[in-house]
Amino acid sequence: MTSTDWNQYETMAAQLDAEVFPALPDAPEGLESALPGMSGTWPEPVPLPDGLPPVAPFDAELLPEALRGWVADIAHRMQCPPDFTAVGVLVAISSLIGARAVVKPKERDDWTVTPNLWGLVVGRPGVMKSPALSQTMAPLDRLEATEREVWKMAHEAWELDCKVAELAAKANEKTAARVAAKDPAQARALLQPADAPTEPKARRYVVNDATVEKLADMLTVNPWGLLVYRDELHGLLCSMDKQGQEGARGFYLTGYDGNQGYAVDRIGRGESYVSRVCLAMLGGIQPGKVQSYVREAVAGGASDDGLLQRFGLAVWPDIAREFHKVDQWPDTQAKQAAWAVFERLKQLQPASDTQPQAWRFTPEAQALYWEWAEPFETEIRGDELHPALVSHLSKYRKLVPALALVFALVDTPDSDGVIHDAELLRALAWADYLRTHAERLYSAAVIPETAGAQALLTKIKAGKLTDSDGVLLDGFTPRQVAVKHWAGLGAVEPVRKAADLLADYGWLEREAMPSSATGGRPSERYLIHPQLLKRGQ
Repeated sequence: MTSTDWNQYETMAAQLDAEVFPALPDAPEGLESALPGMSGTWPEPVPLPDGLPPVAPFDAELLPEALRGWVADIAHRMQCPPDFTAVGVLVAISSLIGARAVVKPKERDDWTVTPNLWGLVVGRPGVMKSPALSQTMAPLDRLEATEREVWKMAHEAWELDCKVAELAAKANEKTAARVAAKDPAQARALLQPADAPTEPKARRYVVNDATVEKLADMLTVNPWGLLVYRDELHGLLCSMDKQGQEGARGFYLTGYDGNQGYAVDRIGRGESYVSRVCLAMLGGIQPGKVQSYVREAVAGGASDDGLLQRFGLAVWPDIAREFHKVDQWPDTQAKQAAWAVFERLKQLQPASDTQPQAWRFTPEAQALYWEWAEPFETEIRGDELHPALVSHLSKYRKLVPALALVFALVDTPDSDGVIHDAELLRALAWADYLRTHAERLYSAAVIPETAGAQALLTKIKAGKLTDSDGVLLDGFTPRQVAVKHWAGLGAVEPVRKAADLLADYGWLEREAMPSSATGGRPSERYLIHPQLLKRGQ
């Protein structure tokens, strides 16, 4: 059909409608407003405001040169944000340092910072956060595999030594039986127990899933620290929110400090005292789950104890919408340069069996530190920032000097225990970059309705809002959405707030409904904009 034919067809159809369906009288004034959604004239919906504040893009200059090429190569080949790989590498390296080296940020004070870092990468499923973190964990995995092989051989030798010692004891027992009557003193000497061979212990680097009791046992063998790595951290965080898990939560909170002891007392296990609990942590989490967790953490829930705020290396980068085909070999030279750093730091030794190396700033770096610290401390003591963000930023007191020490041990390990201004400047640049990501993270608490509205709008657009038979709904009550248990929308009140905001922007219309046939308190129902219904279909 040509365009001319189509125009003629539309004209004939309009004339037929006018003859068969004559115009109705105008509705009484105000009727349309009294019957929401019945007028048939919906306003053009207005886009929701962006619920996520902008974040600073990652700059390769934030990393030491030895790590820069490898991080960029992984991100490029996987088509994922370099933020993911950068955080993974820094946390992994910090776990090798553990409590073996510490920094004293003040020139005359004995305040000590342990550089064990906690990293959290936020991204929806499918953005390659888990594969990227796995790549950054590869050097530690290799170190652990090598350590297991060494331990296996040492343990086999130890078992032989134990058997030899057992045979020697039996031989001494027989000899003692022969000479006991003639020389009791010699027999007594032969029966003295010999020192048992010491069982070799394997050095561990990474723990994926362990109870607090098992972690405590492992830290008695690895007193300088371990890395707790979870592909999905939400499960671990929520498990510590359950009743009866207060001890586990306290253990992890102590592990963040990296320099405190902890006693674990259990019936049947006795007492297990860890002289130093030092844990680095790394994992990923989905946006919806972290938003729900943030809201609970700042609303006085079980998670409102500062655990989340300890993830100083928390990044929530923007995801590129365009995919570029990349099929190339890894950059071997960049990989070898980065892995050499891991091999070197694996051999880092503390000052003694019980004391770590102590690092301090050069005079120039010390002046730079105070130039940052004084206005920073003044700001977080004010009332302008949200309390949750203040709690997070206050952990930068540890994060900044810890990063500076990590950079010094990567770039200038032979500087005789001093951190130069170049390393501190890089750490301060990280603080500026990470702050923008923290502001995005805690925006879920500051403007939760926007995030909920965006999530609800996305579900409606995708045709997910259906009844039990899978039929698309043209209207809903908050309870109908809450029972679906979508992230951030699992309760009636958050759904109501999200729907109210969508109504304010024209995507929905509120409709008051009596709670029963006899009247009573009305309940709210929301009609869906026809544009959304078309998209859902």
